[in-house]
Amino acid sequence: MKIKKLKKKILWSVAIVFVLMNVVAAFHAYKFTHFTAANVTKTQSPQKLAGFAKLKPLLFGIDNPRPKSDTVPAQKFETIHLQSNKMIECWSIKTDSAKGTVILFHGYGGEKSSLLTYSDEFARMGYNTILVDFMGCGGSEGNQTTIGYKEAEEVKTVFDHAVQQGEKKIYLFGSSLGAVAIMKCIRDYAIKPEGIILECPFGSMYKTTCARFNNMKVPSFPMAALLVFWGGVENNFWAFGHKPTEYAKKIQCPTLLLYGEKDEHVSRGEIDDIYNNLAGKKQLKTFPLAGHENYLKQYKAEWVQDVQQFILNEAE
Repeated sequence: MKIKKLKKKILWSVAIVFVLMNVVAAFHAYKFTHFTAANVTKTQSPQKLAGFAKLKPLLFGIDNPRPKSDTVPAQKFETIHLQSNKMIECWSIKTDSAKGTVILFHGYGGEKSSLLTYSDEFARMGYNTILVDFMGCGGSEGNQTTIGYKEAEEVKTVFDHAVQQGEKKIYLFGSSLGAVAIMKCIRDYAIKPEGIILECPFGSMYKTTCARFNNMKVPSFPMAALLVFWGGVENNFWAFGHKPTEYAKKIQCPTLLLYGEKDEHVSRGEIDDIYNNLAGKKQLKTFPLAGHENYLKQYKAEWVQDVQQFILNEAE
C-alpha cells in the first residue's frame, strides 16, 4: 500500500512539474514572439538580476519593446505601405542611373533604420534600395514576429511590388531572421531574384532556440523543445518544421552566404549545412572575429569587396 501511494505521489509530482514547465515555456514563447509597447523598458537578462528580481523574467519571460526607427535616410526617400499578411512599411531610395535594385530585410529585434549602413553601401555600388519593416517592427502593423516563417510572405509582397514598378536586376539581402525569410520565400513562392546575400541564417528553429540556452550555460532539454512547440502553437505554425537547411535545397539563384566565426546564436555546422544544400551557384565568406552582428562594424572593406565581386562576377 505504501509503495502504491509513493508511486502515485511521484506521478503527481512529475505531472505537476510537466504542467508548470509548459506554462513557463508558453509565457516565454509568447514574450519572444510578441513585442511589448515601444516605450516599455526591455527586461534585463535574468543573469544580471539579483534575488527575487530574477523570478519574474524566469517565470514569465523578458519584455522586448517593439522595435522603432530612430533615424531616417540622409538621402531623399519615399515611404511605401504595402498590404501583405500585415500592412508593412518600406523606404525606397533611388540612385541616379541605377544598375538594379536591392531589397533589404532586417533581423530579429531590428527595423528598417538598422539597414541604413547596408543601404548606403549598395547605393555607392549604384543600386536603388528598398528597406523593409517586417510585421511588428518600425512602421509596420502588429506586434508579432514568427522568426522568418510568416515574414516570407512579406518578402514576396515587396519583391512583387518591385517587379510591378519595373525594377530590373533585383537582389535580396537579409540578416539573420531576414535571411531566413528570404530562403523560405524562395522555397514557398518560387520568386526569382538575380541573386541573394544571406547573413548568418540559422539552420532550424529548434537549433537556434537551443543556442540561447547554451549561451546561458543552461541545459536546453527539455525547455528548448517546449519553447519551440508553444511558439508555433501561439503563432499558428509548426515551428519544428521551420528549417532553412531544407529551404536551401530549393534555392537555385546565385547566393553569397556570410558568417561570423564568433557567432553564439548560429553554429558553423548550421552554416555548412545550408551552404552544402544550396542548389545554385554559391559562395561562402566568413569573418574570423565577427559575432551575430552587422559585419560592416569590423569588416567593412572586406564586406564591400565580397558583395561587389559577387554581384559583378556571379549574379550579373
